[in-house]
Amino acid sequence: MGKVLSARDLQKAFLAGANQLNAKKDLINELNVFPVPDGDTGTNMTMTILSAAKEVANIEGGSLKEICKAMSSGSLRGARGNSGVILSQLIRGFTKELLEVKEADSIVLAKAFQRAVETAYKAVMKPKEGTILTVAKGMADKIMELSLTEEEILPLLEKVVAYGDEVLKKTPEMLPVLKEAGVVDSGGAGLMCVLEGALRSLKGEKIELDLEFKEDSGVSALTGERKSRGEISTADIRFGYCTEFMVNGDHPFSDEEVEKLRDYLSGIGDSIVCFSDEDLIKVHVHTNHPGDAFEKGLSLGYLSKMKVDNMRLEHHEVLIEDASRIAAMEKLEEQPKGAEAPGESESLEEKDFGFVAVCSGDGLRDIFLDLGVDQVVSGGQSMNPSTEDLCAAVEKIHAKHVFILPNNKNILLAAQQVKDILEDRSVSVVPSKTIPQGISAMISFQPEGTVEENQEGMEDSLSMVSSGEITYAVRDTSIDGREIHKGDILFLGDQGLLSAEKSISLAMKEGLEKMGEGEILSLYYGEGVTEEEAKALEKEILEYMPNLEVEVHAGGQAVYYYLLSLE
Repeated sequence: MGKVLSARDLQKAFLAGANQLNAKKDLINELNVFPVPDGDTGTNMTMTILSAAKEVANIEGGSLKEICKAMSSGSLRGARGNSGVILSQLIRGFTKELLEVKEADSIVLAKAFQRAVETAYKAVMKPKEGTILTVAKGMADKIMELSLTEEEILPLLEKVVAYGDEVLKKTPEMLPVLKEAGVVDSGGAGLMCVLEGALRSLKGEKIELDLEFKEDSGVSALTGERKSRGEISTADIRFGYCTEFMVNGDHPFSDEEVEKLRDYLSGIGDSIVCFSDEDLIKVHVHTNHPGDAFEKGLSLGYLSKMKVDNMRLEHHEVLIEDASRIAAMEKLEEQPKGAEAPGESESLEEKDFGFVAVCSGDGLRDIFLDLGVDQVVSGGQSMNPSTEDLCAAVEKIHAKHVFILPNNKNILLAAQQVKDILEDRSVSVVPSKTIPQGISAMISFQPEGTVEENQEGMEDSLSMVSSGEITYAVRDTSIDGREIHKGDILFLGDQGLLSAEKSISLAMKEGLEKMGEGEILSLYYGEGVTEEEAKALEKEILEYMPNLEVEVHAGGQAVYYYLLSLE
């Protein structure tokens, strides 16, 4: 290699780094206890970098500039979650420094590391010591120091990566939550996976690349036993609401305006990501007062893409769904990734409206297709499709306007980014958070209406349906003061846990009583339930709710015994 890093060197190193992270994803997930113990850091970082890696892999004989552009744009398109966004910012900053050179020497690489850190830090308010940013900064400082005397690229990077490992090992001393859990920072560990894989490539090691996302085996990479995250309490979540929005202005926002907004957000929450892109400010904050954050944003411009999630409820889902998540992933592995076309007879003639819906299960897929959905993207609670997957689905539809139904709160953000990427397409998101909400939205669609009228009508329909899900507990735990035992049947409603019983029948009865009033109950039974069992349950329900109209459908979903809606 010598004293310069060529375009080919960078391409091979980046792909090897993505490959290494993909292989170690499960381990990174298990290390995830900060800022929210939701076990998805490895998944988010892997999905982000694989999106870029696939673009980079398609380049043949490209220049350093071409490789860098693919790394930057690909990671941006595939960015997921806080950790994925920060990784994409590190990649973005790193590549900016290399755009105008044909090869990179030690000084240029040092500047690239420094710019990567500056770009990422600029987006994150009050970064905590002991995180991915701390590890990245340590390496940036080290390479800047070493580059003054070390001209050879390989020994330079060996020393930098070794130093990064030292910083990572110190993260438990910087973050008490890491020390208590006995782990290093998950984001920092993910970053080191990338760099260690890259270094292996630069040293000439022959690496078998596999850039397809590796599904979770369900076995702990730390202990070799079935995974369990029940030891982490929701008490560790200080700020309960994950709040996201965009501030839109009629002028480019100044650095001072962005800084003032960051300062305000720091007083009401943490995990702040806040950066401007000309006349737009993107905001992410964990807070107990989402309304205050919105009000502050309104003082600068009008808001869009607003989203609020209760992270304590999300953590409950992590605790009770580990086993079913694994089952869902295994099911999805059998299906083609990305969008599924409804048939060979799709018309090429442009129509007024098109639809993309996300779901898992052949039965649910068929239901959405029957309701008029053009493209169904495989995914759900346990396997979130990327923005790129949704973009690909939209681009297959020949329509003047496309509505996206994410049908899961964890997919909303990825769906909302489609419009920003496909600037030449008219796209909007109906913020459905459950399968029943998505079905209700499709039923309310009026072909003769305008985009605005249908957007309003479909969104209004979401509040007209109450959703429920029936699954089982995979370990003993406690939720909202209620003791849960391994094997209990759980009824989850829109507001959390409604019932925990020893049988589906008992859980269904208690859960329905707490769901509220309604006239029509739709039951979608999963792959582990027979039609006969579903019909028998229907009969039981009618015995204690004789005035209820019950409809039974084959959903085929892997995660839950039943999905249900009450209207």
